[in-house]
Amino acid sequence: MSAIVTRNDRQPPGRDIAASPAGRTFGPNHRWKVLGIGVAANAGFSATFSGIPATAVVMRQGYHLDNAALGFALGLLGLGVALSELPWGVLTDRWGDRRVLLTGLGATAAWLLVMAMLVVPTKLAVPGVTLLSASLLVAGLLGGSVNGSSGRAIMGWFGEGERGFAMSVRQTAVPLGGGLGALVLPSLALALGFAAVFGLLAALSALSAFFAWRWLHEPPAQGDAHAAATASGPAPLRNIEVWRISTAIGLLCFPQVAVLTFASVFLHDFAGMGTWVTSASLAVVQTGAMVMRVWSGRFTDRHGNRRPFLRVCSALSALAFLVLWLLVIAAATRPALMLLVPVMVVVAGISVSAWHGVAYTELATLAGAGHVGTALSLANTLVFVGFCLVPIAIPWLLILFAWPGVWLAATICAATAWPIFLRAA
Repeated sequence: MSAIVTRNDRQPPGRDIAASPAGRTFGPNHRWKVLGIGVAANAGFSATFSGIPATAVVMRQGYHLDNAALGFALGLLGLGVALSELPWGVLTDRWGDRRVLLTGLGATAAWLLVMAMLVVPTKLAVPGVTLLSASLLVAGLLGGSVNGSSGRAIMGWFGEGERGFAMSVRQTAVPLGGGLGALVLPSLALALGFAAVFGLLAALSALSAFFAWRWLHEPPAQGDAHAAATASGPAPLRNIEVWRISTAIGLLCFPQVAVLTFASVFLHDFAGMGTWVTSASLAVVQTGAMVMRVWSGRFTDRHGNRRPFLRVCSALSALAFLVLWLLVIAAATRPALMLLVPVMVVVAGISVSAWHGVAYTELATLAGAGHVGTALSLANTLVFVGFCLVPIAIPWLLILFAWPGVWLAATICAATAWPIFLRAA
């Protein structure tokens, strides 16, 4: 089992290479290849998870679905991830990140290839909603292997002064892959059909698996005594502090999911904005999220202030959504304020998306080397519960409280996360 070690542990002064427990030697920059593998794996998975829903209009037409059936099918993709994250994480801590990532990526690629051959509309037959939903559920179950295993690998190869930055770079893969998937897959579905969509996603998973096979190995360690020391401590599922950070992560993702899933509808229906404004607003949110995640990782590495930073992010997110709530109420009677609505959506969206790498780094550090996969997967399980529940809850909030109710609920979630995040030790 690999241990979380510092760069000085892995590379003693005067040595240009480090040896793994298996006897392999690695250059001093090998950790950047590991980070690249983590980014590629997460981007490919994000392209699947976020890109397939982006084809919703084409999927509804091609598979002859109504809105309820379409929502059910897409919801099962997220449900599959939520159900499998924790088992994959526990398996990662037992098997190692290399085995789990290779198994998960390989199985995902194989399954998407099966879908490309058997679960696509043709002139002769159209798969039913049951087959499509079950197939997407399995894709989510297999894809849940990526987060915990790639996170454990990065935490093992990077030292304490670099982990926040490395994990934040990995987290940029989520909006990057999702954005590319949303950009490419709908046009691909229209032009070549869903065989091409699932085939491309299978190729991305297979390519990531090849990179993992080629370059991802257990990190060098200082021996069994060092590994045992760094792996000591209570198991994550019995550690109240791990549960607190994981719960706060899940809560803070609820308003983020609200922006990602319904901001375009909000800007169109409430603010009367056209397609260009809604698309540009979401693009700025995603780009800003990527930039802020990298900056926040580097900033907290330099200042050693991950826990205070997370509490500040939570408070600022709550404040941003509170302002958005008040702006929506005011704009209903003062139409001139509508021009500020997209700006406030962007500010709130970036605020609530800037902290991911820092939070996962703090969570993994708290859990200890032997439990990184389990801890990260616990948090991601709660994140994907949000991806399942928020799109279901928002239509009901709209019926009962209209758009002010949606953004007030987002404010409450962000504010609730603030006291749950741990104070500085």
